[in-house]
Amino acid sequence: CIQTGTGICHIYIDESADISKALNIVENAKTSRPSVCNACEVLVVNENIAKEFLPLLKTRLCENRTQKGLIPVELRLDEKAQCIIEGTPAGENDFDTEFLDYILGVKIVSDVNEAIAHISAHSTGHSEAIITENEQNAKVFTMSVDSAAVYVNASTRFTDGGEFGLGCEMGIST
Repeated sequence: CIQTGTGICHIYIDESADISKALNIVENAKTSRPSVCNACEVLVVNENIAKEFLPLLKTRLCENRTQKGLIPVELRLDEKAQCIIEGTPAGENDFDTEFLDYILGVKIVSDVNEAIAHISAHSTGHSEAIITENEQNAKVFTMSVDSAAVYVNASTRFTDGGEFGLGCEMGIST
Protein backbone atom coordinates (compact mmCIF):
# COMPACT_ATOMS: atom_id res chain seq x y z
CA CYS A 1 0.00 0.00 0.00
CA ILE A 2 1.41 3.40 -0.95
CA GLN A 3 -0.12 6.33 0.85
CA THR A 4 0.73 9.93 1.46
CA GLY A 5 2.38 10.74 4.73
CA THR A 6 5.74 9.98 6.22
CA GLY A 7 8.47 8.65 3.98
CA ILE A 8 11.72 7.81 5.73
CA CYS A 9 13.27 6.32 2.61
CA HIS A 10 16.65 4.56 2.65
CA ILE A 11 19.32 3.79 0.10
CA TYR A 12 21.86 1.08 0.91
CA ILE A 13 25.25 1.35 -0.83
CA ASP A 14 26.50 -2.23 -1.00
CA GLU A 15 30.20 -3.04 -1.02
CA SER A 16 29.93 -4.05 -4.69
CA ALA A 17 28.20 -0.83 -5.79
CA ASP A 18 29.33 1.02 -8.88
CA ILE A 19 30.44 4.26 -7.21
CA SER A 20 29.58 6.56 -10.11
CA LYS A 21 26.10 5.05 -10.39
CA ALA A 22 25.65 5.27 -6.61
CA LEU A 23 26.60 8.97 -6.52
CA ASN A 24 24.17 9.79 -9.33
CA ILE A 25 21.32 7.87 -7.69
CA VAL A 26 21.86 9.37 -4.23
CA GLU A 27 22.12 12.88 -5.65
CA ASN A 28 18.83 12.40 -7.49
CA ALA A 29 17.08 10.79 -4.52
CA LYS A 30 18.12 13.53 -2.08
CA THR A 31 18.34 16.75 -4.07
CA SER A 32 15.86 16.62 -6.95
CA ARG A 33 13.01 17.50 -4.53
CA PRO A 34 14.01 17.02 -0.89
CA SER A 35 10.61 18.07 0.48
CA VAL A 36 8.67 15.08 -0.88
CA CYS A 37 7.89 11.74 0.76
CA ASN A 38 9.94 9.69 -1.73
CA ALA A 39 13.20 11.61 -1.19
CA CYS A 40 16.01 9.66 0.44
CA GLU A 41 16.37 10.57 4.12
CA VAL A 42 18.92 7.95 5.26
CA LEU A 43 21.93 6.58 3.44
CA VAL A 44 23.22 3.23 4.69
CA VAL A 45 26.75 2.46 3.52
CA ASN A 46 28.73 -0.78 3.66
CA GLU A 47 31.93 -0.33 5.66
CA ASN A 48 34.02 -1.91 2.89
CA ILE A 49 33.18 0.88 0.43
CA ALA A 50 32.67 3.76 2.88
CA LYS A 51 36.25 5.11 2.87
CA GLU A 52 36.17 5.48 -0.90
CA PHE A 53 32.51 6.47 -1.29
CA LEU A 54 31.86 8.97 1.52
CA PRO A 55 34.52 11.57 0.53
CA LEU A 56 33.14 11.52 -3.02
CA LEU A 57 29.59 11.85 -1.69
CA LYS A 58 30.56 14.83 0.45
CA THR A 59 32.23 16.50 -2.54
CA ARG A 60 29.15 15.89 -4.73
CA LEU A 61 26.40 16.85 -2.26
CA CYS A 62 28.16 19.54 -0.25
CA GLU A 63 31.14 21.20 -1.92
CA ASN A 64 30.04 20.96 -5.57
CA ARG A 65 26.54 22.21 -4.74
CA THR A 66 27.96 25.17 -2.80
CA GLN A 67 30.24 26.06 -5.74
CA LYS A 68 27.23 26.00 -8.07
CA GLY A 69 25.24 28.31 -5.78
CA LEU A 70 22.92 25.48 -4.73
CA ILE A 71 21.94 24.50 -1.20
CA PRO A 72 24.44 21.95 0.13
CA VAL A 73 23.24 18.78 1.85
CA GLU A 74 23.93 18.59 5.57
CA LEU A 75 25.30 15.13 6.32
CA ARG A 76 24.32 13.79 9.74
CA LEU A 77 26.88 11.09 10.43
CA ASP A 78 26.96 8.11 12.76
CA GLU A 79 30.19 7.53 14.73
CA LYS A 80 31.82 5.35 12.05
CA ALA A 81 31.07 7.86 9.28
CA GLN A 82 32.49 10.69 11.41
CA CYS A 83 35.83 8.86 11.34
CA ILE A 84 35.88 9.14 7.53
CA ILE A 85 34.44 12.58 6.70
CA GLU A 86 33.46 15.75 8.52
CA GLY A 87 29.81 16.47 9.08
CA THR A 88 27.22 16.95 11.76
CA PRO A 89 27.09 14.13 14.32
CA ALA A 90 23.81 12.24 14.00
CA GLY A 91 21.45 12.95 16.86
CA GLU A 92 19.31 10.48 18.73
CA ASN A 93 16.34 10.87 16.35
CA ASP A 94 18.11 11.49 13.05
CA PHE A 95 17.49 7.97 11.71
CA ASP A 96 13.78 8.27 12.57
CA THR A 97 13.17 11.70 11.04
CA GLU A 98 11.65 12.67 7.73
CA PHE A 99 13.72 15.82 7.21
CA LEU A 100 11.97 17.08 4.04
CA ASP A 101 15.06 19.23 3.58
CA TYR A 102 18.67 19.12 2.40
CA ILE A 103 19.64 16.84 5.30
CA LEU A 104 20.80 13.23 4.95
CA GLY A 105 21.44 10.75 7.75
CA VAL A 106 24.46 8.50 7.10
CA LYS A 107 24.89 5.10 8.78
CA ILE A 108 27.72 2.62 8.19
CA VAL A 109 26.99 -1.10 8.43
CA SER A 110 29.01 -4.30 8.06
CA ASP A 111 26.87 -6.09 5.46
CA VAL A 112 23.53 -6.33 3.67
CA ASN A 113 21.91 -8.07 6.65
CA GLU A 114 22.82 -5.24 9.02
CA ALA A 115 21.50 -2.77 6.43
CA ILE A 116 18.20 -4.66 6.28
CA ALA A 117 17.99 -4.71 10.09
CA HIS A 118 18.59 -0.94 10.26
CA ILE A 119 15.98 -0.27 7.58
CA SER A 120 13.49 -2.59 9.31
CA ALA A 121 13.95 -0.68 12.57
CA HIS A 122 13.68 2.82 11.08
CA SER A 123 11.68 2.69 7.83
CA THR A 124 8.14 3.92 7.39
CA GLY A 125 7.61 1.31 4.68
CA HIS A 126 7.52 3.75 1.77
CA SER A 127 10.52 3.21 -0.55
CA GLU A 128 13.98 1.70 -0.16
CA ALA A 129 16.81 0.97 -2.59
CA ILE A 130 20.01 -1.03 -2.81
CA ILE A 131 22.85 0.02 -5.07
CA THR A 132 24.82 -3.11 -5.89
CA GLU A 133 26.44 -5.18 -8.60
CA ASN A 134 25.98 -8.34 -6.51
CA GLU A 135 22.90 -10.26 -7.66
CA GLN A 136 22.67 -12.31 -4.44
CA ASN A 137 22.74 -9.20 -2.22
CA ALA A 138 20.08 -7.59 -4.42
CA LYS A 139 17.89 -10.68 -4.04
CA VAL A 140 18.35 -10.84 -0.26
CA PHE A 141 17.56 -7.11 0.04
CA THR A 142 14.45 -7.18 -2.15
CA MET A 143 13.09 -10.31 -0.46
CA SER A 144 13.77 -9.02 3.08
CA VAL A 145 12.84 -5.33 3.03
CA ASP A 146 9.16 -4.74 3.75
CA SER A 147 8.30 -1.51 1.97
CA ALA A 148 5.80 -0.53 -0.70
CA ALA A 149 8.56 -0.07 -3.27
CA VAL A 150 12.00 -1.71 -3.17
CA TYR A 151 14.47 -0.82 -5.90
CA VAL A 152 17.75 -2.18 -7.21
CA ASN A 153 20.08 0.45 -8.70
CA ALA A 154 17.37 3.11 -8.90
CA SER A 155 16.32 6.23 -7.01
CA THR A 156 13.55 6.19 -4.42
CA ARG A 157 12.14 9.17 -6.37
CA PHE A 158 10.65 6.66 -8.83
CA THR A 159 7.83 5.99 -6.33
CA ASP A 160 5.50 8.42 -8.03
CA GLY A 161 2.16 8.18 -9.78
CA GLY A 162 3.58 9.62 -12.99
CA GLU A 163 6.61 7.32 -12.95
CA PHE A 164 4.36 4.30 -12.39
CA GLY A 165 2.34 5.32 -15.47
CA LEU A 166 -0.73 6.31 -13.46
CA GLY A 167 -0.61 9.93 -14.59
CA CYS A 168 -1.08 11.41 -11.15
CA GLU A 169 -0.16 11.19 -7.51
CA MET A 170 -1.91 8.57 -5.48
CA GLY A 171 -2.87 9.32 -1.92
CA ILE A 172 -5.53 9.58 0.69
CA SER A 173 -8.11 12.30 0.35
CA THR A 174 -10.97 13.38 2.53
